[in-house]
Amino acid sequence: MGNCLDKDESTDTHSDQHVELASGNVKLISSSEAWEQKLEEATRDGKTVILNFSATWCGPCKMIAPYYCELSEKFTSIVFLIVDVDELSDFAATWDIKATPTFFFFQNGQQVDKLVGANKPELQKKIAAITDSVPKWQ
Repeated sequence: MGNCLDKDESTDTHSDQHVELASGNVKLISSSEAWEQKLEEATRDGKTVILNFSATWCGPCKMIAPYYCELSEKFTSIVFLIVDVDELSDFAATWDIKATPTFFFFQNGQQVDKLVGANKPELQKKIAAITDSVPKWQ
């Protein structure tokens, strides 16, 4: 899924990997129940959610992961989530993921956009569009 921090992969352990994936303000989703809880909390708090489906073996995922973490620190009003498609394959299958990374954007609990691929300019553009559409008083 790519790491937000550089690490020697020869010493990588499963638990260390999860800590790194959740760097910055990115939260690792470990179950469908965790996803439902995060979406419910964000909806209640009036926050936008970005859900990133990724894989540890995916080159483009590794390339965009540090940028995703940077964005999570810059846009603190957005909830940044990540799902490892290999760890939660059944959950990923319900989203009909055909390629990684795939980003889903949610407002008020509803999907409002989607981006397939590690396209930094397009990801930034979609986030800018979402943040511009959120009323300033929130």
